[in-house]
Amino acid sequence: MKNLSLNQSPEDYLAVALDVPDAPAALDLVDRMDGACRWLKVGMELYYAAGNGLVEQLRDRGYSIFLDLKLHDIPNTVAGAVRSATRAGASLLTVHGCGGGAMLRAASEAAQAPGSPRLIAVTVLTSMDAGELAAVGVTETPAAQALRLARLAKASGIDGMVCSAEEVCSLRQEIGDDALLVVPGIRPSGTSLDDQRRVSTPSDAIRRGASLLVVGRPITKAPDPAAATRAILAEIQSEL
Repeated sequence: MKNLSLNQSPEDYLAVALDVPDAPAALDLVDRMDGACRWLKVGMELYYAAGNGLVEQLRDRGYSIFLDLKLHDIPNTVAGAVRSATRAGASLLTVHGCGGGAMLRAASEAAQAPGSPRLIAVTVLTSMDAGELAAVGVTETPAAQALRLARLAKASGIDGMVCSAEEVCSLRQEIGDDALLVVPGIRPSGTSLDDQRRVSTPSDAIRRGASLLVVGRPITKAPDPAAATRAILAEIQSEL
């Protein structure tokens, strides 16, 4: 498995989610952040509007790109998507853990090419609680389901997992210290939960052992995104 070391400074622990509808809005937001962050997350809304061209443009500005596409399809299609992300220069790419072992292994094999992104398996979305899982036929708790999918992902050669802060400790114990654990649903104290159910503050997630925190609206909707970013980085620094 590839070297998973990301973390040397507070900036290595934070990915800002560019949850905006198009490339002009994304580039405007990046300009307003004034270089305060190192990692940018490009999700489905923005990627489907702007494609690999925006990923390449942001990479050329010196940012590390976390491409959050949650790939979930037949193995051959997912392998092709991994190769496409490699050509764009993404550093991290998400696949969906519930796609199954054959799909995950195909993604892992495709990611062995030089310059490929590290693959992160989504376990249970932080917008889902036990009731939401039960509605789609999963009777286990979110923590148990996350652990089940994390084991499958590790066995299939995937580099890390997306999970809530609630699951970080159990996944660390089960999967090991070298796994890259990406935690969305991060909300600084006093901010809105929006549509998230299983949330955490930056400091709590770092204490639990998170490798990378994903923060969107608390930064992107702030009057001063650069100041909001620096405040979260200061909170992360206090736990290092």
